[in-house]
Amino acid sequence: MSSKAQTGRHAIVLAAGAGSRLSDVEPVKPLSRVGGRPLLLHVLDALAAAGAASASVVVGHRAAEVAAVLPDAPIPAKAVSNPRWETAPNGVSVLAAAEAVRPGTFLCMSDHLIDPLLPRRLLAGATAPLALAVDRRLGHPWVDEADVTRVRTDGRQIRAIGKQLKLYDCYDTGLFLIGPDLVAALKAQASPSLSDGVAALAARGLAEAVDIGDARWLDVDDARALALARAKWRH
Repeated sequence: MSSKAQTGRHAIVLAAGAGSRLSDVEPVKPLSRVGGRPLLLHVLDALAAAGAASASVVVGHRAAEVAAVLPDAPIPAKAVSNPRWETAPNGVSVLAAAEAVRPGTFLCMSDHLIDPLLPRRLLAGATAPLALAVDRRLGHPWVDEADVTRVRTDGRQIRAIGKQLKLYDCYDTGLFLIGPDLVAALKAQASPSLSDGVAALAARGLAEAVDIGDARWLDVDDARALALARAKWRH
């Protein structure tokens, strides 16, 4: 690994889940191909273009197959195992890579296609210990309104987050800048989701929302979204 990879900005990508909503058409969701390239590598491409120099990829479901594509990543990427992937929420996957977390670490989902503009705009706007890239374009046709994680803000401050929020003003794009504060918030809970950790920091005024503007992203979580990605996504 180069000295740049050791000292540059790190990224954590969550790729442990079974992807049950897509399993009928793609048995390993992070390896679903869009434009001939696995989703996971698209994510790493975007993060590398925004300055990430190395990555930890948290694996669980069919871990060996996911890890096998990492030599094709644009930056050095290491597989990290989450042995509780089948039973625990995704916050436990973050904790599996906790040793790699430093202030300003990227955190992203392996099934979210993101334009490199997202991480660049997040970097440009982030000031809090946790910053979440949010999309304020409510009703966007690429978003699955029934499944997206919703966010309620007050200016830049995150006030609430969750899939069941009734009052919200933006969407969680699945891209964060995190640091040790999130790790501590997750460790304080028995079996936390990532949203639980964000909510804990938000209650202390330590979590902010950064508007992505017109940057593109797509949560490839089911067959409809995968078909949309294959028809519409361009590098």
